[in-house]
Amino acid sequence: MDDLSGITVLVLDDEQMVRENLEAFLEDEGLNPLTATNGEEALTVLAKNEVHVGIIDMRLPGMAGSEFIVKGHKVSPQTRFIVHTGSTNYKLPREIRDCGVTHDDVFIKPLADMNIVMEAIHRLVNQGVSNT
Repeated sequence: MDDLSGITVLVLDDEQMVRENLEAFLEDEGLNPLTATNGEEALTVLAKNEVHVGIIDMRLPGMAGSEFIVKGHKVSPQTRFIVHTGSTNYKLPREIRDCGVTHDDVFIKPLADMNIVMEAIHRLVNQGVSNT
């Protein structure tokens, strides 16, 4: 799937500036971004929409990003996840790896080049297509 139009990406981040910047970038790239400020809100978005990829912050108020990914994977097993964290020493826990997230899907904030996120979205969407 080379054309990413029609691809829905969930941005889960409690920082308004990060969330809005990602949303604007994804729109500029022709994707359909949905946003959430916390895990509970994101689970509702996931349950009501076909989401192809989620860009998930790890440090969130309430439900942590890792807990969201585990719950989100159960709600929407076809959704692929990208970890977007400010923690420079982030270690990918087993429960996240069990949801299909790999070290290639982990990005440390701030990103100097947003194109690597697009490459990851492209790779994950294509994996989803080839796995079905």
